[in-house]
Amino acid sequence: MNWRLAVLGYPVSHSLSPQLHEAGLALAGLTGSSQRVEVREEESSRVTALLGTRLDAASVTMPLKSVVTALCDRLDAVATRTGMVNSLWFHDGRLHGANTDGQGLLDALSDEFRFDASGARVVVLGAGGAARSIVDALSVAGADEVVVHARNAANLDWLVQHYDVVRPPARHVEPIDLVVNTVPVAGRDEEEDVLDGVGPETIAVDITYAPHTSPWRALYDAVGCATANGVAMLAYQAARQMQWWFQTSIDGATLLEALA
Repeated sequence: MNWRLAVLGYPVSHSLSPQLHEAGLALAGLTGSSQRVEVREEESSRVTALLGTRLDAASVTMPLKSVVTALCDRLDAVATRTGMVNSLWFHDGRLHGANTDGQGLLDALSDEFRFDASGARVVVLGAGGAARSIVDALSVAGADEVVVHARNAANLDWLVQHYDVVRPPARHVEPIDLVVNTVPVAGRDEEEDVLDGVGPETIAVDITYAPHTSPWRALYDAVGCATANGVAMLAYQAARQMQWWFQTSIDGATLLEALA
């Protein structure tokens, strides 16, 4: 089989997913290629025309993560809980949807920092699609408390109602074991402060990877935190994604090396 892969969303010109897909194919001993396909939210119906005809499987990025759930014939447990899909696979005549974002982050944190989410005190900045999958993974992994800072009250309310570990910002956790910034760079405040409760033992992750070191990440570097951008999360979620597609083992650390 010659796999036809893609990343779908808008914009996707910057996406590293095709590079990861092709590295994963090589690791699995498979043939195929991957491309970037721009699909705007109002064009989401195109997805069902693409999968199974031009494409066998695809990564999904914003703004499609929520809207494609309704197009899927079957969803995995995470996509069902979160209402967010980051992976599509046309298999046995049906469109399957899954979400590997949150677990991909935890896999990356485990390998890079030996982070264990069980009993952890976490702050998540933002409450969009990426935040939802990260909160879900933290909840399943046994985090003690996840405080979510969000501008969108409806998104925050959804998280509070669906996950017992989630607390609104009025509930302060200290010390903080992990802080994750999921807010798009364009939507951030120009002046931000390091959160109270952060110290040298705190891990700070900015899930964006452009720029390599954002001003937010630099603030946490300056106080001695272990920090990371989103490249490792991207690679590790892609590893889980391709394990699902190819039905074979793909190592996240090895896949990450493809982006070096």
